[in-house]
Amino acid sequence: MSPKKLTESDVTAESVFMLKRRQVLKMLGIGTAAASLPLHASSLTDWFKGNDRPPAPSGPALTFNKPTQWQSQLTLTPENKVTGYNNFYEFGLDKADPAANAGSLPTHPWTLTIGGEVAKPLTLDHDDLTKRFPLEERIYRMRCVEAWSMVVPWIGFPLHKLLAAVEPTSNAKYVAFKTLYSPENMPGQKDRFIGGGLAYPYIEGLRLDEAMNPLTLLTVGVYGKALPPQNGAPIRLTVPWKYGFKGIKSIVSIMLTRDRPDSTWNLAAPNEYGFYANVNPHVDHPRWSQATERFIGSGGILDVKRQPTLLFNGYADEVASLYRGMDLRENF
Repeated sequence: MSPKKLTESDVTAESVFMLKRRQVLKMLGIGTAAASLPLHASSLTDWFKGNDRPPAPSGPALTFNKPTQWQSQLTLTPENKVTGYNNFYEFGLDKADPAANAGSLPTHPWTLTIGGEVAKPLTLDHDDLTKRFPLEERIYRMRCVEAWSMVVPWIGFPLHKLLAAVEPTSNAKYVAFKTLYSPENMPGQKDRFIGGGLAYPYIEGLRLDEAMNPLTLLTVGVYGKALPPQNGAPIRLTVPWKYGFKGIKSIVSIMLTRDRPDSTWNLAAPNEYGFYANVNPHVDHPRWSQATERFIGSGGILDVKRQPTLLFNGYADEVASLYRGMDLRENF
């Protein structure tokens, strides 16, 4: 008899049962090994104090346009939930950890390099990220692989504009992204109890045609302001038809490549997290159903809105042609 597929309704509410780090590690399948490691002063004991770290600052206001085609009528997730409920394992495993712990991340100055299979490699500094290309607000659905979702007013510029500036060569087939590696400022990168045992720095990748799609956004702001650290300041990737783990944060490198690049979660558990990571209600995670999702709106933890998961997260008209002829169950 096959095990029952778990859904979000089977999960104990976070307000009733706040998971400790060792319990989370066990859920991730690395608890036994991690629990055998000795604790040290800079690890869990100090990390859980939480009150002596500076709060993540609110970003400055940005100047941007609001193109009509990206101003949907969807109900927005409140700002405090967008900035306060995150996965950013470099700062801890609990959804509240990034907001509590990312305030020490220095995001200015910043350098983003774009190279690889390009004719004109480019280096952008912090000011370039918000001034080189016109910024626009785009209201996108966001779907986490964990079966919760949001609607977020991101601010940024299309990735294809940056790629056009560096002129990809005929050898360019993929785009590889890399997050800042800074263990002194991102404690999860040096301590597996905090960072979930992942290999760092975080890396991600897209096919070149996915990267060139008009929906794909390099994001520098949210709710009218520059990104706060917990949301991936100063620049992150937003690919709204894919699960949220594809949205790599705090990017320092974009490289165009001949071969398909590795991605962090696909390396960690390839049977659970595919390279494509397209939102698909018909392809379940091995441990839970993807047929429905919990929308995070303005209500409390008990005010849960269950809704059907949409193929490609509702963006099939814009992106389905990218995968024509592909087996989306095999290429998940």
